[in-house]
This record gives sequence, structure tokens and C-alpha cells, in this order.
Amino acid sequence: MITETAESLYERMKAKLARLVPDAELRYKAGIAAEVLALKAERDAVILAHNYMEPALFYSVPDFQGDSLDLSRRAATTERSVIVFCGVKFMAETAKILNPSRTVLLPAKKAGCSLAESITAEDVRGLRARFPGVPVVSYVNTYADVKADSDVCCTSSNAAAVVESLKSDTVIFLPDEYLATNVARETGRHVVFPTRTPRPSQDGLLDVQMIGWTGRCEVHERFTVEDIENARRQFPDVVVLAHPECSAEVCRASDFSGSTNAIVRYVQEHPAKRYLVLTECAMGDNIAAANPDKEMLRICSLRCPHMNEITLEETRDALRLNRYVIEVPEEIAARARRALERMIAVG
Repeated sequence: MITETAESLYERMKAKLARLVPDAELRYKAGIAAEVLALKAERDAVILAHNYMEPALFYSVPDFQGDSLDLSRRAATTERSVIVFCGVKFMAETAKILNPSRTVLLPAKKAGCSLAESITAEDVRGLRARFPGVPVVSYVNTYADVKADSDVCCTSSNAAAVVESLKSDTVIFLPDEYLATNVARETGRHVVFPTRTPRPSQDGLLDVQMIGWTGRCEVHERFTVEDIENARRQFPDVVVLAHPECSAEVCRASDFSGSTNAIVRYVQEHPAKRYLVLTECAMGDNIAAANPDKEMLRICSLRCPHMNEITLEETRDALRLNRYVIEVPEEIAARARRALERMIAVG
């Protein structure tokens, strides 16, 4: 494994990020990144970084960058001794479940997720009791115990394909209210949310095609149609790209809705010069760095507080101090692994 000097890292990062990160910060971050790379070689580690990482981290130390599905595949197949997952806790748990013999480190003490925390395994079991025989699809943005009580997981990039793969008249789709609504529209299903006003009369009512939950991402729920209308008034040529964790109204008002990897590809493959990306704002910076001939509107300023806990300094200290080690009890991991492997098989 080849490491770089702080100076060579600075030059490489400057070429990509000079328009986005102040020079003094780049020099400082390059020094930290050099320490991370040396520790990575020493520990035989692989570093996985979600698309929501800050640019200085995203463009310096990761071996692989991508969305949840892409990184799940990488985690499952790596032969390195240590996996450092630069993402939130449920992502690091997924890596541990899929590759239990490896040490998995999360470079933050908590790095939670409002979606993951919106539902529990007990909630899933309660829904199964109310709607017996209906398969459960859980978004990968859930903790291990929820995955363990699910039939299959999905990501935003393959959610519709996973739902259709079940060939079931009705599915339970958890926990993202907005993603469920968008997937229902894409697959031609009617979705209901019985948990809003649970009543005995609703139990066993299976003439609907999708049963949802009312969790939301604390970042994506804040985007509005008014944001899009204001952007179009100022910049009539703007192309609006929305993550499907946004509301159905926002996704319909956008030019394209897709996973983080799909949004990255859209900007790369289309000729438009100006974009508004309605998702976590660090990703807009990362897209801008990769496409210097295209403009990302700076209207988006919503930073996920949980992703923001992951920094180069924390990544260095995770490797140096062997912290924070992710463990998943095997009785939970074994059941969650089946649901995740089914997700990966759908692709």
C-alpha cells in the first residue's frame, strides 16, 4: 500500500478543491490525511466513504466512495483486516454484518441517523402481528436489530426493484415515509400509513399494496417546492435533482430524483451547466469538485449533523486508537445478514 506525503496530498487536493476549501485549511487537512494514509497501511485497513463526507476527506483518504449499496458491496468483499467506514453508524453495522471477521471502525462516537432512530425491532414485530404474512422491506438506514426482523433490505437506488422482486400483493416498507411514497408511485402501488392513527379496524386491512411508517430524514424533510420555485425564478436554466428521501411533492417538482450515485451520474452525463442538488450539502461540494465546468447552486446549505461528526481527525484517531469498534451480536447479525444479502442480490 503506497502512502503519500503531506505536500503531494496538498497538491492533489488543491487541484480538486481550491474553489471550495480555503488554502490554509487544505494545507492543514493534507497533513492529517498523510497521517491517515500511513496508519491505513500500518493497520492493513480499507477506508469506505459515503457521498456525504466533507470534500477534504472525500478526496484524500478513501479507497472507495459511493452510496450505501455500493459501499455495502465493497464491505462484503474486502480482504483487508480493518474496515474504516466514513459514514453513520448503521452503515458501519452493515459492514460488520456482511464481513464479521473484520474489525470495523466508525470514526465518531455516535454518528446516528434520524431515520434509523425512528423505528425499533419491537415496532417491526408489532406490524408483523397486525399484518400477518406480509413481507417486510427495511431501508438500509436502520439499525441491525430492525434489519434482523425484516425479510429484505433496500437502498434508495434499488428500493423499487426490491419491492417488485417480492412479487407480493402487499408489502410493509420501513421506515422512511417519503421514500415509501415515492417507491409506491414508481411501482404503481397505493400506500397507507396506519401507524398515524392506529385503530383496530385497520388491522388485517390488506386491500392496499404498501404499508408504510412515518420516519423522516431530518435533512431531506426540510426541502420544499418553494425552494425549487425560488431557484427557477433566479436561474431559469437550473436543473433540479432531488433524493427520494424528499417529499413526493419535491420529487415531482424536480427534473430528476434518484440515489446519491444516480445524482452523481446525472451531472456527469448531462450537458446542463447549472444544478440544484436537494440532498446533504457536502455532496453538492463533492459533485462540484468532480465537475469544475458545472455550477452547483449554493442554495443548499443543509448539513447532516451526524455525517458532520466524521472528520479526517476522527478517522486518524479511529485507526491510531482502534476506536470506535462496531460489534453486532451474532444472533442479530445472522438474521440481518440474510436481509442484506437479498438486497445485494437484487442489485
